[in-house]
Amino acid sequence: MDTISIPQVSTSRTTWQLDPDHTNVEFAVKHLMMAKVKGRFADVQGTFELDELDPEGSSLSAVIHTASIDTRQKDRDGHLRSPDFLDVERFPTMTFESQRFERIAHDHFRLVGALTIREVTQDVVLEAMIEGRGTDPWGNQRIGITASTTIDRRDFGLTWNQVLETGGILVGNDVKITLEVEAIQVVE
Repeated sequence: MDTISIPQVSTSRTTWQLDPDHTNVEFAVKHLMMAKVKGRFADVQGTFELDELDPEGSSLSAVIHTASIDTRQKDRDGHLRSPDFLDVERFPTMTFESQRFERIAHDHFRLVGALTIREVTQDVVLEAMIEGRGTDPWGNQRIGITASTTIDRRDFGLTWNQVLETGGILVGNDVKITLEVEAIQVVE
């Protein structure tokens, strides 16, 4: 009787957990139509599945806790947490769920996904770059990724503003979002 050899199928998919101590979710928005105010969210969690052979088959899911907003100015942070903006009591998190990855170049991707803020979901496109990967001193596999996009905050129900006497508005509508992510491979 002949034996049939069944080839081992090795998966090209790896799971990665965001390292919150080495991940920054930052934003910038114009103030008084002349200078940018920058801030960050300190509490972010996320997981992504990276398909090495077919990067377009990768996926990402992230949760950002809105109360963790920090612009280094206590009164402004309080206003941003209020119902005028993020309304953190009613909407404690923002989420991002990827819909597709598009490879632009070797380590450059376009990431299309659904961003939800205040229960309003809009598609956004992030330009993403794998910055590097390797083994840390403790034997963990790590990967570094940067990504950025610009959203119109009004699309998410963030409409509070104040008209200036000189014309213009107090808070710009375009918000630039920049992510600096470091993630650790999950070993199963």
